[in-house]
Amino acid sequence: MDLSDRDYALVTALCGGLPLTPRPFLALAHAVGMEEDDVIARLHSLSTAGIIRRLGVIVRHRELGYRANAMVVWDIPDHAVEDVGQRLGSCPEVTLCYRRPRRLPDWPYNLFTMVHGRDRTEVTGMIAAMAEREGLRNHRRETLFSTRRFKQCGAHYGQRQAAE
Repeated sequence: MDLSDRDYALVTALCGGLPLTPRPFLALAHAVGMEEDDVIARLHSLSTAGIIRRLGVIVRHRELGYRANAMVVWDIPDHAVEDVGQRLGSCPEVTLCYRRPRRLPDWPYNLFTMVHGRDRTEVTGMIAAMAEREGLRNHRRETLFSTRRFKQCGAHYGQRQAAE
């Protein structure tokens, strides 16, 4: 898919996030000099082509009262990781689920999930219940609690290069 200058302008404007308005795509359209329907159609095309993989929200968990944030890393057999990832990603406790390569011999984990709660006891209980419910009680896992928060933001891309 060839990208136009308007595509680059749209993606650049999107890097700042969608405005919290009843019609965020209309506001985005105004910012880039397009019509709302054109913005929606173009984002759909960019998504279908895999240029934009997803639109998501960045939640500031602490402000919502979630003080215990844990990355649970799982050692799942390679033949089962896609199925287990789909199941864990569908769990209401999980806000993020993704696969990463193992880094043997020190790091055997290949599936990562985020779980948030009000305190560590609550999160630990949710993880144990989820592991039991999903048949993962005997799979090796580690729970890594966050100790500080870094700046949370979406992806940012530079301006289109003149050589392109």
